[in-house]
Amino acid sequence: MQLTLYRQHYRSLLQLGLPIMVGQLGTIILGFADTLMVGHYGTNELAAASFVNNMFNLVIVFSTGFSYGLTPIVGQLYGQNKPIQIGQTLKNGLAANSVIALLLMLIMTVLYLNIHRLNQPVDLLPLMRPYYLVLLASLIFVLLFNAFKQFAEGITDTQTPMWILLGGNLVNIIGNWLLIFGKWGCPELGLLGAGISTLLSRIIMVITFIIIFLTAKRYRTYKEGFLQERLNKDSFTQLNQLGWPVGLQMGMETASFSLSTIMVGWLGKTALAAHQVMLTVGLFGFMLYYGMAAAVAVRISYFKGQNDWRNIKNTASAGFHLILLLAIMVSVPLFLLRHQIGYLFSSDTDVVLLAAQLVLPFILYQLGDGLQCNFSNALRGIADVKPVMLFAFIAYFVIALPVGYLFGFIFDWGLTGIWLSYPFGLTSAGLMFYARFKSKTKNALTRAKAQ
Repeated sequence: MQLTLYRQHYRSLLQLGLPIMVGQLGTIILGFADTLMVGHYGTNELAAASFVNNMFNLVIVFSTGFSYGLTPIVGQLYGQNKPIQIGQTLKNGLAANSVIALLLMLIMTVLYLNIHRLNQPVDLLPLMRPYYLVLLASLIFVLLFNAFKQFAEGITDTQTPMWILLGGNLVNIIGNWLLIFGKWGCPELGLLGAGISTLLSRIIMVITFIIIFLTAKRYRTYKEGFLQERLNKDSFTQLNQLGWPVGLQMGMETASFSLSTIMVGWLGKTALAAHQVMLTVGLFGFMLYYGMAAAVAVRISYFKGQNDWRNIKNTASAGFHLILLLAIMVSVPLFLLRHQIGYLFSSDTDVVLLAAQLVLPFILYQLGDGLQCNFSNALRGIADVKPVMLFAFIAYFVIALPVGYLFGFIFDWGLTGIWLSYPFGLTSAGLMFYARFKSKTKNALTRAKAQ
């Protein structure tokens, strides 16, 4: 009975989610390649990349969350067959993302001017600074691509963003090889070369999406709405009302990891390098879960446009089942290879041993990570996003960060102690998101029965 109930939802979510996950896997492969290449170039470069990447992960994840405000709007309009309005929403989405990009670049510039005050190893600052500036220049292209990606996924076209992401990542990996190590007559730029390659790939991805949008037959009616309609204050405001809460929720989650990285820096370069290795591995699971959860948001927003709360509830349940399966698929091989995984990124034995100690905390937080991914996106699908900010603040700042400091420094468990805080934060967030979604769907179904 239960299998029959969810079978169609499993099929639909996999059809939507697999291309998103493949695109996310491409991003992970890129992260692996970046860390692997930089790690083999030098431990100092790996440690510097760890710090800078984690600072930028915070704003990139926030900006990605902000762009997710497009999904429930586009999804509901798609369910109501309103392509002209979808095109107008994309135009407003690009404008809103551009404004956010400028704001984030200003904030990150202030951080750059104070990077020496964050108590990081002094000898890493000359490596951090130029790499930081190049990544700063690439932020605007991240947000523009995100807007196009969420538009495409909202109309169930998940394959176009997938192929663009995979192509951009291939360009980035080739650029890394050329510019980090100085191959084929290119200058040997080390960590800076990795940053330049990232910038170029992000520019190419945006240009590619613009060309496809303007020329592809599938996008013709949406292009008409995009070109004919003007920027609309109501639509712009709605995007901000939905985008800010989701961006802040995701940003606070990432901030807990980024602020933890500052604490890790107090433990030294070896701890920073091991931390970066496991964060890179950890992103593998997170991106898979979020890829499937993004499909949950798309399906739920479609059903929301039709006011079909029974299918909204069943879609969220089916999505969580699939994410649990993904969590098992991630955790088992990592546990079996825990003593080998570090060698992919570094030949430093101390880094490898320390990374192996982080595998158990990593496995412990997979359930919570999957739970919070699924139900935060389910709430996004029904456009109930304001409460997630409070839940995220409690989970990541009131619970996770103090627990990390307590375990890491008061109990003197070091890097492993900091990582043991992650299951507390992610699981508490997931439980709060689940309770909120369950309450909303129960009330909606009760009202539907009463009518």
